[in-house]
Amino acid sequence: MGGMRRIRYSLAGLAIILAGSSLVFHFVEGRGFFTSLYFAVTTLTTTGLGDVIPRTAAGRVTTVLTLIIGVVLIGLLVGSVTEILVEGQVRRILGRKKLEKKIAALSGHYIVCGFGRIGAVVCRELHESGVPFMVIEHDAEALAKADEEGYIYLRGDATDDDILVRAGILRARGLVSVLATDADNVYVTMSARDLNRRLLIVARGETERTMRKLSRAGANKVISPGEIGGMRMAHAILRPNVIDFIEAATRSGTEIDMEEVKITGSSPLAGRTLLDSGIRRDFGLIIVAIRKPDGRMTFNPSSEAEIEAGDVLITMGPAANQKRLAEACRRAAE
Repeated sequence: MGGMRRIRYSLAGLAIILAGSSLVFHFVEGRGFFTSLYFAVTTLTTTGLGDVIPRTAAGRVTTVLTLIIGVVLIGLLVGSVTEILVEGQVRRILGRKKLEKKIAALSGHYIVCGFGRIGAVVCRELHESGVPFMVIEHDAEALAKADEEGYIYLRGDATDDDILVRAGILRARGLVSVLATDADNVYVTMSARDLNRRLLIVARGETERTMRKLSRAGANKVISPGEIGGMRMAHAILRPNVIDFIEAATRSGTEIDMEEVKITGSSPLAGRTLLDSGIRRDFGLIIVAIRKPDGRMTFNPSSEAEIEAGDVLITMGPAANQKRLAEACRRAAE
């Protein structure tokens, strides 16, 4: 029998014995109703023994039964409540330890600071892409939603350096700061950059002034959700078909996907032209652009464009083909 069921049965039993004892004392002993109720309560709780002495045999038997049954039911009630409290505490401790083990096992992951509307969207995209990540959030309701989604999370203030360290920032690949205020995002960015110089940091900024501060604080990318949303709505009116195509190409889980492939020195593609690389022929992918190590971007490169170590290829095509190319590059790097 579960703890809550035992509690319900115990309370029901106490109510029944209290009512029954009160009726016996009232009708058999001939006492007033409130006096009978008082006698039943004090007898049940063993706090008023000797206050009232039963005059009849039936009253004495009722008193004895009330004492025995009351002690048993109260003991069962106290035990059930204690069990639930202890089990809940143990479950919380075990759950916390389990989460801490998962966090300790993370490496090359992303840390999402804040699980509001934007943070939830970021986590959903990372999850659908199979990218390891964890959430830092202090709001209990938001954490409950993250727990429902099965995300790894840490309860705390992301502006606290100790929390960032516990989240594995020294092992992390990147951090996304989407906290409610610009000040918090600036502070998190500064702390994260100080703790990990190699970290990729993407931060949310609402105003132009804040966006400049975030860049100076160490953010690699600064995103203004309001500005992007406004531009997206305007483009949906002016260029609806283009927007539909971009959404289809950038949404996770769709047939057509856009990805980026980093070319390492050991890659078989390094030193070859796009034509010789066979990317179009063997993988059925289109090279949309090539980003050079110095940041220069070449859109729609010619077939004679040479692929160099350090380049990032922006590819477009079926998601399955994207995975094949990524796996081929990964095997070559190993």
